[in-house]
Amino acid sequence: MQLELPDLSLVVLVGASGSGKSSFAARHFLPTEVVSSDACRAMICDDPNDMTSTHGAFSLLNEIAGRRLSTGKLTVVDATSVRKDDRKELLQLARRHDVLTVAVVFDLPTKLCVSRDAERGQVAPTTGARRAVGPQVIRRQQAALRRDLRGLRKEGFHSVYKFKTAEEVDSAELRRVPLWCNRQQELGPFDIVGDVHGCYAELVQLLGKLGYEVTQLADGFSVTNPAGRRLIFLGDLVDRGPASPQVLKLVMHLVGTGQALCVPGNHDVKLTRFLQGKQVKLRHGLEQTAEQLATESDVFKQHVLTFVQQLVSHQVLDGGKLVVAHAGMKQAFQGRASGRVREFALYGETTGEVDSFGLPERVDWAQDYRGDAMVVYGHTPVPRAEWINRTICIDTGCVFGGSLTALRYPERELVSVRAAQVYYEPTRPLEPTREERPERVLDLSDLFEPDHKRSKPVSTEFGFSVSAGRAQVAQALEEISRFTIDPRWLIYLPPTMSPCEAASDGPLLEAPAQAFDYFRREGVTHVVCQEKHMGSRAIVVLCRNAETARQRFGADSPSLGVVYSRSGRSFFKHTETEQALLERLRQAAEGCGLWQRFDTEWLCLDCEILPWTHKAKELVRDQYAAVGCAGEAALAAMNARLGQAAARLGQLSAADAPEREHGTSGSLLDLQAAVAHFAARERSVAGFRAAYRQYCWPSAGLEGLEVAPFHLLATEGQVHSDKSHVWHMRVLGELVDAAPKLLRRTPYRVVELTPDEEAADLTPQPHPDLSDVETVSEADASAWWAELTSVGGEGMVIKPLHWLSKRGADYVQPALKCRGPEYLRIIYGPEYLLPQNLERMRGRRLRHKRGLALRESALGLEALGRFARREPLHRVHECVFTLLALECERTDPRL
Repeated sequence: MQLELPDLSLVVLVGASGSGKSSFAARHFLPTEVVSSDACRAMICDDPNDMTSTHGAFSLLNEIAGRRLSTGKLTVVDATSVRKDDRKELLQLARRHDVLTVAVVFDLPTKLCVSRDAERGQVAPTTGARRAVGPQVIRRQQAALRRDLRGLRKEGFHSVYKFKTAEEVDSAELRRVPLWCNRQQELGPFDIVGDVHGCYAELVQLLGKLGYEVTQLADGFSVTNPAGRRLIFLGDLVDRGPASPQVLKLVMHLVGTGQALCVPGNHDVKLTRFLQGKQVKLRHGLEQTAEQLATESDVFKQHVLTFVQQLVSHQVLDGGKLVVAHAGMKQAFQGRASGRVREFALYGETTGEVDSFGLPERVDWAQDYRGDAMVVYGHTPVPRAEWINRTICIDTGCVFGGSLTALRYPERELVSVRAAQVYYEPTRPLEPTREERPERVLDLSDLFEPDHKRSKPVSTEFGFSVSAGRAQVAQALEEISRFTIDPRWLIYLPPTMSPCEAASDGPLLEAPAQAFDYFRREGVTHVVCQEKHMGSRAIVVLCRNAETARQRFGADSPSLGVVYSRSGRSFFKHTETEQALLERLRQAAEGCGLWQRFDTEWLCLDCEILPWTHKAKELVRDQYAAVGCAGEAALAAMNARLGQAAARLGQLSAADAPEREHGTSGSLLDLQAAVAHFAARERSVAGFRAAYRQYCWPSAGLEGLEVAPFHLLATEGQVHSDKSHVWHMRVLGELVDAAPKLLRRTPYRVVELTPDEEAADLTPQPHPDLSDVETVSEADASAWWAELTSVGGEGMVIKPLHWLSKRGADYVQPALKCRGPEYLRIIYGPEYLLPQNLERMRGRRLRHKRGLALRESALGLEALGRFARREPLHRVHECVFTLLALECERTDPRL
């Protein structure tokens, strides 16, 4: 016997003790797929036969089975289940999770079950428990089973398989089959057509516009599909329009030849009831279809009936990335099968009330949709197709005088043809009767797991998921709700960056050699060293015009974009300064042809804005200047007193008697050492003040301001992390040349690393961008770093040539910073280079910082990618919010 099991189903093994259910389950299913009542009893009281724990055991069994079904896993229940009431609970469980149920019945001879039970009567060696239940119990179970055996299907089981002999059990073969709605192996490309409603002429015109050649023959059709594409029809093929039979004939031909898929619409289903002779009211356009079908043959009508009855409620396609259904499909129902799933697919969700036009009041499920799959649907006509949270309704009311619309997938391109006329006056106007509710930016369910202990994991294209703790997400919510810019503009936040390892010896804490060693160990052959500007990190989102800002970002007032800090706060206090800067950048982008080159109306830049004091004036004044002034004043006074004391002690030492000379000389030496020590401290404080002062100069408005871009992060439809850093430097160099007074070039060097023998097999091929680039040695790059830092430079950032570089399955750090000794005075304090301080800091730990840098890089690029692909705003925000939350994790701020 062959048993076909839907790949998402609840399989109930039904039979008396000793009938072989557990052995059958062990032979055909994974241990994790089987939920056993005996095992649940053992979990509770260590005895699988302790009937006093039965209630708790079945509560546990239902909980485990429910959890598995909720995650879409096939589940097998191994219990006797011979009583109708026991099976009723399991059927209710399956209905709650919208899965099919399969009963596998072991109706074996009672004598065989009793003999097997007797063989299990020995004491178990580990628990001391006896597994036998006794012949009387088995006879009662068999009687209960056979009393209801014929009515199993009526109870609600989708399939019932019965074994009568042990030989049938042993020879059984199981075959797992996908649900009819599961067509994930169908990858497309697809052309998805909205509600046709009998508009045959417009359908043929639309197919022609899509590239399909439709020829009507005497006995059917000949249709040629373009480039292997496939059509999908969203139902409601009939009613209201002038030619429903012709539409049915064409669509049935396309489906029959495999050129199209189709899901049923509510009008199609109502037509089947009419064709079956059931009492239906001839209204809402069915009267026209009935009249048009009156001239068709009974054979054709039977074909229509069979065709519609075989259509599946919805289809899950392209590996689960696309879902099509007539009225939509919320996430919880996708890929499942039940009456309420089919009901939702046909009619959507209603409140039970009617509106002022006498039509059902519908629940706007799309506004709350948070699924990963794209859902394309129709049913409710709209004046224009618009994306809402990865869903789109493409019923644009052709039969009502609107248009017939198709969506090209995966291109997301809409193609429409206008209706030739109004075929049917709509009951409800196509234009919305209320203002469109703004798309919700975020709520707690978008961020937290149901238990609210952690944020929801964010899947990234790096191949791993990222989440944050509740406390960190709460801080991020506080930040985003009180301090950041309008979240609609927050499409990216930059990641933290780790420093290189500390030098093991010598007078420096950081040096380029340590960064070079790291990348060499990771199999990187070329790195790009960029001057690190000592300014403030800024993300620039620039639009070509105010209309782009309104349409793409939802800007409420005329704007060319935003400039914000790495924590998402507005960079400028005055909007006028921000917009003036953006206008200069817009002109520069126009001048160097960026808009045309990338076919974009917006772009996102990663920059440093100088001077440091433009953004950090209060920080410099209240922290660095305060420390410098206090240290300088205190040490100057201390050194003056020490100098006076040393001079006086020197005079006394010269005048004292010879017998006191030894002691006096020792005191003088100690005092002179103190003078030298505090003089060195005073010089350290002076160096500290000089270090931060060189990054400060006056600026007002755009006067004195410099912008140093170093990443062209994204343009419409593209995230440029796949480009080398040399490419970024070249493109942005052209932008700098277009506005040299405002923009500042980022000097860089390309370094060819000396090969590491251990990493030789991991060496990637040189990048084409290096074909006309002069590379320098590690020694030359280190000398350049020393030159930069000796004249006040902060240091440099060292990056692998390829932005996303991997060693095996693991990603390499996207960048390491190597800071100069004078700049590090600002970070670690004036006296960090004293030997005892320097040695202590060489032991700093970088593992957490580097893990944070990788996770934040993944989130930042994921957010950009989702925005560039026009995914819903909440999908972008979950990345940004999680990144903000990670920034709230405790880490050494000096790293």
